Amino acid sequence: MSVSSVTRRSRIRQRGVLTDRAILQARIDDELFVEPFDPALLRPAAISLRLGGEAFSLHTTGPVDVADRATHPALVAKQVDANGRLVIDPGEVVLAPTLERIGLSTKLVGLVDGISDYARLGISVVLCGQVSPGFGSETGAVLTLEIVNHLRHPVLLYPGARICNLMLFASAGSELSYGEMPHNYSADHTVVASRLADHVGRD
Repeated sequence: MSVSSVTRRSRIRQRGVLTDRAILQARIDDELFVEPFDPALLRPAAISLRLGGEAFSLHTTGPVDVADRATHPALVAKQVDANGRLVIDPGEVVLAPTLERIGLSTKLVGLVDGISDYARLGISVVLCGQVSPGFGSETGAVLTLEIVNHLRHPVLLYPGARICNLMLFASAGSELSYGEMPHNYSADHTVVASRLADHVGRD
């Protein structure tokens, strides 16, 4: 599915946040791609996304120079335990994808927020809250989440469980699709390392 092909004949009429009914209509109109889609994940003004089945811990060996890729943290794969749980150690920073792949037309903007149930347990679920117009518009892309355990003991998470909410906003449309921008993450089907070094510290 490609949502980019329908942006010129967009059927989105409203502005502002999409409610559950408008989210369903956006899927019908090919303005929104969510795969796999489970209608039980719809919220009154958002759709919940689930934790994917893989995760990577960020490991450093010294100071990180954002312009020097050689100093960036290594992505070390984490395995689930014998009970299928993802163990997040105290202070650990883990990158994990959403189970769902998302695609937005240039008429939609997304905002990702962690679920309060996790925040009340001392777990942050965040990376970059904004999902730009045109993100994943060709084949859909996962959203990469940063998960941090602020407690003094390990936290056990369950792949496949709700982990964050995606709010969607209708807009007048953007001239440039996110997927057309350099160094973007619009085609990622797994967690990838930071591309910041590609455009920082260059003359």
